[in-house]
Amino acid sequence: MRIVFWGTPEFAVPTLGALAAAGHRIAGVVTRPDRPRGRGRRVQASPVRQAAEAAGYPVLAPERPRGDDFARDLAALGPEVSVVVAYGRILPLPILGIPPLGSLNLHASLLPELRGAAPVNRAIERGDSVTGVSVMRMVEAMDAGPVLARRSVAIGPAETASELSARLAALGARLMTEVLDRLEKGPVEEAGQDHAAATFAPRITRKSARVRWRDDARAVANLIRAMDAVPGAWTRWGGGAIKLFRAAVVEGGAGNEDDPLGAAAPADPDGGGARPAPGEVLAADPCRGLHIATGGGAVRIGEVQPPGKRRMSAAAWLRGHRIAPGDRFGGEA
Repeated sequence: MRIVFWGTPEFAVPTLGALAAAGHRIAGVVTRPDRPRGRGRRVQASPVRQAAEAAGYPVLAPERPRGDDFARDLAALGPEVSVVVAYGRILPLPILGIPPLGSLNLHASLLPELRGAAPVNRAIERGDSVTGVSVMRMVEAMDAGPVLARRSVAIGPAETASELSARLAALGARLMTEVLDRLEKGPVEEAGQDHAAATFAPRITRKSARVRWRDDARAVANLIRAMDAVPGAWTRWGGGAIKLFRAAVVEGGAGNEDDPLGAAAPADPDGGGARPAPGEVLAADPCRGLHIATGGGAVRIGEVQPPGKRRMSAAAWLRGHRIAPGDRFGGEA
């Protein structure tokens, strides 16, 4: 089948490779324009563009995928179907309708759950135990088209967004290939979504990645896992911002067999001790680790990234900084 592939981030690259490996012809690739990326903010091509150029595919990178000139360029590629994976823009109907078999999208959720820009992050943030991928026919509305296939997976209790994204990218590549193989043989059954049951996964912002220490320990740990590795959950420390990674809920006191981290639990307000403030350090040494109180319970932080530094273990960071129980992260009132 002759395909125009649309995609931008690393998540889309496995599907591009799987379609070519399955014998489909990649007529061209549409991706977002080159942008400043990384710590140095150097202009770089998207991961999809890099993969496409390495494979020798024609590449289109419009600022906006619309207008007569772009439509002519797309039609000149002669696609039978468009395959869209994390391209990053809603496509207008005239563009969706250029291929005779239409446009199919791979989305990293079990639609109609978590429509939108950040389904992997939001699934972890809200504490879901199951997610998956869906292949849908695109319409001129966000992730609202009829679904051709779904596959579900369990979310690991310590799994981060970057780890889950890699698994879903591989699963989605297989699912899209299966759908196209079926589509070559004839029409594929499509099921309309229950729009009343839809939930949404809004784009991640700096504000949404800030740790809210007044939340309970499970919510804080989920947020930190959800923002790993990009953009990284952050909190105030020492007049600046520090990113936190590899958070786990402290389940019991030191030596408790239910607490594999050997952590110190926050003081019991009914036991005579003062209740720690949200964000307060409970333990901070390379052996016991970094334990921080939340609005309910405590979390252990496995890794940190100080401003201008590389990501490192919390133990390594603690060896170079004087941090003591009673110090406080966040600065929230």
